[in-house]
Amino acid sequence: MTGLALKMLFGDTAKYVMLIAGLFFATFLIVQQASVFCGLMLWTTATLKNVAAPIFVVEERVEQINETNPMRDTDVDRVRSVSSVRWAMPLYSGIQRVRLNDGSFKTVQLVGIDAASLAGAPGRMVEGRLEDLRLPNTVVIDQLATTRLASNPKDPSTKIKIGDHFEINDVEARVVGICEAMRSFTGGPYIWTTYERALQYTPPSRKMLSAVIAAPVNGMSVEQAASDIERTTGLRAYVNHNFGKETKDFNTSTVWWYIRNTGIPISFGTTVIIGFIVGVAIACQTFYAFVLDNLKHLGALKAMGMSNVKLSMMLLFQAFTIGIIGFGLGLLATSGFAIGALKNGQPPFFMPWQIPVFAFIAVQLICMLAALLGIIRLSLYEPAMVFRA
Repeated sequence: MTGLALKMLFGDTAKYVMLIAGLFFATFLIVQQASVFCGLMLWTTATLKNVAAPIFVVEERVEQINETNPMRDTDVDRVRSVSSVRWAMPLYSGIQRVRLNDGSFKTVQLVGIDAASLAGAPGRMVEGRLEDLRLPNTVVIDQLATTRLASNPKDPSTKIKIGDHFEINDVEARVVGICEAMRSFTGGPYIWTTYERALQYTPPSRKMLSAVIAAPVNGMSVEQAASDIERTTGLRAYVNHNFGKETKDFNTSTVWWYIRNTGIPISFGTTVIIGFIVGVAIACQTFYAFVLDNLKHLGALKAMGMSNVKLSMMLLFQAFTIGIIGFGLGLLATSGFAIGALKNGQPPFFMPWQIPVFAFIAVQLICMLAALLGIIRLSLYEPAMVFRA
């Protein structure tokens, strides 16, 4: 039965190719757009991954990492006074403008960390020493900054390297290290310096502290320490997802803030829905036409004694086969897109395992719907009509 079903399917080349093409485009649109959306949401939490700290203490009305309501410098001591806190350090995080040697300006994400402990420093240095950050007027940049801050990004010889300098708000900054870092949601590179120097680079205001990063004492969970900080200080303490076990953390809060307050989910979700509709329209119409073209052959099998159940299984098997092939080709094309995106650094691309699973279910749902239309038409067909014809 399966062999006969495949012969019928592959024998009609035009409709077979049309079915595969419809499911291919549906899979590609669903997986590619969903993965780019996840990658974009991952960029919104870049600061949490680049500043490795278990707990972020912020002003009580802050809901996401890219929103900073300045706090008082004395809030650092208030957090340190909590018995469940092992250490607490000040953190500055903000968007600043860099003036290059050719006079042009670029936007960067400036991060100021404690000079003594270097808590919140980047995870891996590519070149240079992190300790040199304690020298006067020094900064550590990420790999994106080497090309983004170059006078000619397309010319490798103009890349920023150790020893080069530029200005941040008319204050000199000399590069002493290059590190690995995730790209920020704003698209600008990350620059690390000490907290005191970050305040010099930033236009002065009454309150300058962006957040307090902290860690729990040995033997206590980050969730319990964060709860103690909130109860004692009245500030809001978020758990970094990379250190905590709860789902209600700063990463989750940041992602949900962008989902609720921006049009990004609607934009990508519309494209995913369009991909599903395109797949339904093409697959259902084409498969129904395929069934109509082969209705006489199916009616002959029915007249020879094959039951409606077996004929329905044949149609379901045919629909499942084209679903597998179309899904595989769509996933292959998405993989090619992902290789190019990861190589160029944009657009953002992150594909968790849930996305291909959801796409596979959606494609098979399209195929089963198309098969159902064929089954309904076949069940209404009388075998005697074959002989009348």
